[in-house]
Amino acid sequence: MKDTPVMELRGATKSFPGVRALNDVSVEVRRHEVLGLIGENGAGKSTLLKVLCGLQRLDSGSLLLRGSEAVFQGVADANRNGVAMVFQEQSLLENITVAENVLLGNEGPSLRCGLYRWRDLNRRAQKYLDLVGGSLRAATPTGRLPFAKRQMVEVAKALASGERGHHEPVILLDEPTSVLEHAEMETLFSIVRELRERASVVFVSHRMEEVLAICDRVYVMRDGGVAGECRPADVTTDQLFSMMVGQDLGAGYYHESDQRPAQSRPRLELGDLTGETFHDVSLTIAHGEVVSLMGVQESGREDVARAVFGAVPVRSGTITLDGRRIRPRSPAHAVRAGIGYVPAERKVDGAVLGMDVRENLTLAHPGQVSRGPLLDPARERHTVGEWIEDLRVRTPSQHTPMRDLSGGNQQKVVLAKWLLDPELRVLVLDTPTRGLDVGAKADVYALIRRLAARGLAVLLLADTLDEGIAMSHRVLTMKDGRITGEFTSGAGARPQRTDVLERMV
Repeated sequence: MKDTPVMELRGATKSFPGVRALNDVSVEVRRHEVLGLIGENGAGKSTLLKVLCGLQRLDSGSLLLRGSEAVFQGVADANRNGVAMVFQEQSLLENITVAENVLLGNEGPSLRCGLYRWRDLNRRAQKYLDLVGGSLRAATPTGRLPFAKRQMVEVAKALASGERGHHEPVILLDEPTSVLEHAEMETLFSIVRELRERASVVFVSHRMEEVLAICDRVYVMRDGGVAGECRPADVTTDQLFSMMVGQDLGAGYYHESDQRPAQSRPRLELGDLTGETFHDVSLTIAHGEVVSLMGVQESGREDVARAVFGAVPVRSGTITLDGRRIRPRSPAHAVRAGIGYVPAERKVDGAVLGMDVRENLTLAHPGQVSRGPLLDPARERHTVGEWIEDLRVRTPSQHTPMRDLSGGNQQKVVLAKWLLDPELRVLVLDTPTRGLDVGAKADVYALIRRLAARGLAVLLLADTLDEGIAMSHRVLTMKDGRITGEFTSGAGARPQRTDVLERMV
């Protein structure tokens, strides 16, 4: 029967130093359903998935698979029992073929005397690739595929791993859409709907609208426990938000009441700026103004932002900061000029995951916690402590490694290191809320409002159209490397989404 649980957690508890990640959690995954799992970063979603796929063991409680208690010895053991996971951070090896990745650890039937029988390997892998669509070919070198295609390979790999147990598999998808464009997300949704016919799927997302669109049933997690269970047809986005964070979703989400009028004085001016992927880009951002630069993938907006920070070469045109013409030739030069930058890939470019919270927060501006040429440990400890409290960074201590923080708390630390700089004049934000849950997003929006209130010029590359419109004084659109439109977007006078979208595509 469809309502029969294929997998269950009963009274699950899991703790780490300083935090209880799961607190008496009971959930069930039913046959041939897409089960949604949603909650703020730090709510316990990732820990729950790691328990289901064999990466973590419970402190107490039980895991049942097809009615029998299961204690996985690791991910490979979970795979052998028909449970496989697509991780948020892709796990494919780029220097081997798609077929080798899909059947990694399960190559045995395609080996002879220790060598691949390539025709058989490709045939077996192609069976799973055909299930996820997208015209993927087994013999293709993985490194040649764009990110979205590699995500499809991850799903095929999980399906192949899950079917090793000779049962209908359980597929766990951890934030599979976090860096996909709209069309790519729709393709993934089609695949998930088809998977429902041959597997049970657990779908984790920070986007409420996705969970409501794709899932049959939803568990809402908060503070390590289950805050509620619902069916998408029975709830609204506002109700889901309320369950997640314990407060209503409203105008306060984007902190629109905190938007102050921008000053008339220009702070940052680009004049006919031209680079490899953008042409004749001209824009002005005033003191205290937030300007969103909107565009689809390969519109050129990312490179314009990076050019302002000195990370992309400029062929011609001008950059003027507070009336003085500059030409940032490197990020270090841009920082000295008073320009900050929060990259899209915070785990790659924005934070040093092996360093602790304290070191990351003071990394860009050690002079703010020094006396003379020497670091002042007491001053550093006091300053970092103030920012942790002020920004509500959830961390066991200042010495906690960045890698142990949730995505939202990592992003707060990345933003805080720029707040530490009293000379900051311009801040470039490349999709600063990507991958964050709604509660963490609201906190980041509040920070952006604070930065603008300080008189900074903020260039925002928003993650979504709604975000770009709601957070900005003005919205500029780009297409094919050129500015194609400008919209005033003050509080109470926002442009229509369709009008903005029309200038982007």
